Amino acid sequence: MAKGDRKRALRGRAGRMQGGRGSGRASTGQVRLWGRHAVEAALKNPERKHHKLWATRDGIETLDGELPENFPIEYAEVADLARLVSRDAPHQGLVLECAPLEDLHLGDVLAAGPEGPLVILDQVTDPHNVGAILRSASAFGASAIITQDRHAPPESGVVAKSASGALETVPWIRVVNLARALDEVAEAGYWRIGMAGEAETTFAEALPAGPVALVMGAEGDGMRQNIAGHCDALAKLPISNAIESLNVSNAAAIALYAIATR
Repeated sequence: MAKGDRKRALRGRAGRMQGGRGSGRASTGQVRLWGRHAVEAALKNPERKHHKLWATRDGIETLDGELPENFPIEYAEVADLARLVSRDAPHQGLVLECAPLEDLHLGDVLAAGPEGPLVILDQVTDPHNVGAILRSASAFGASAIITQDRHAPPESGVVAKSASGALETVPWIRVVNLARALDEVAEAGYWRIGMAGEAETTFAEALPAGPVALVMGAEGDGMRQNIAGHCDALAKLPISNAIESLNVSNAAAIALYAIATR
């Protein structure tokens, strides 16, 4: 169906946005996503259960593909959509309310055998950083990212927008005990490299030929001592003395590129 045809089909099902409705929070048990890439990826993800799409007519026109028959959509004005998302969030005329993704298990990823690298985040709590790391993980073929249940952001519109669609394609594994997860990763054949600015070895020197688990700590504090102790090697990026450190998402992108091009 052409875009013009799809627009006519959707128009007949559209309702009207009630003025003043919306608080920036999703309904209980739901996740609210916004922005073209995040919404489009969620709509294309067969693992997502969708509740409702609010959209401007221009926003609908930017979507690639067509919505299912009788998909719940409600047309709205830009100002109305702004009340459905976080303050100043760039919704691009699209806001989707959907169920969170089903929990994934580390064993399922490891059972598939070492393929792409794993990205393990130790108390990285900024949703913008986690989203950006998901985006880089998708770009460079990572098999999954792994975080703790606690001290990691929940699935959210901010994460999804920063991930630019990668939230739907890169497995995100949440574990109770990160140290125990690192042991399982090692048993599965991964070489665990912890990124630490104080390390003597550069990342290129520490990089093996086989599967890699990249371990990143939070900005400022870095990896906790116990997590660093569960790494096979600690390494640093050879950055200039003109700057103290890189943003964790930038460092992850550089390291993933180095793994992909070794």
